[in-house]
Amino acid sequence: MKILIVEDNDDLREVIARSLEKERYVAETAATYAEARTKAFVYEYDCILLDIMLPDGSGLDLLRELHKAGRRVNVIILSAKDSIDDKVNGLELGADDYLPKPFHLAELHARIRSVLRRQTRGGEQTIRVANVTIHPDTFRVEVDGAPVELNRKEYDILLYLVNRRGRLIEKQALAEAVWGDDIDQADNFDFIYAQMKNLRKRLKAAGAGIEIKTVYGFGYKLTEP
Repeated sequence: MKILIVEDNDDLREVIARSLEKERYVAETAATYAEARTKAFVYEYDCILLDIMLPDGSGLDLLRELHKAGRRVNVIILSAKDSIDDKVNGLELGADDYLPKPFHLAELHARIRSVLRRQTRGGEQTIRVANVTIHPDTFRVEVDGAPVELNRKEYDILLYLVNRRGRLIEKQALAEAVWGDDIDQADNFDFIYAQMKNLRKRLKAAGAGIEIKTVYGFGYKLTEP
């Protein structure tokens, strides 16, 4: 899961990023409206943590632009401005939640998990596809109830594809989601192939009823044969 942190306070931005990385999210950051706008329109994120008061603009304006462009993304507003008008405006513009500063990191993590559950799993704690069960809150994978041991990248790839099952996913989109936005500067995607090979091997050995197909020259698709 990849999250964009839009926050102009350097210390708070770094604290949030480190805490999310410990929770196994891919954390990207932006300190200004211009930087946030560029990243939000160039890359895909599972969630944006959005400050309202930025040095060169308002986070609410970014929400308006995203909504106008039809870009659906989960947004949690983080702002010291705790007025009811800001909260109502943010939610009406498409924000999924509002968390006033100061806040505890544990509450922020819980809010993120809740938003992602609603978006990807209809509020369910687990994801089930065929005989495969994924527990995102504990990073566990089971096939027919038996645990399957995956490394972090294998798990992240599986979760990304399962949440988009049946869709054709470009290699670059997958790489950016699992390794971060800077990976778009890589010369090739050979690093994906090794992880994908091992993931397929582990799923097959466990008897998983799902298949990750390669669409040559494009990317991957997770299906139920």
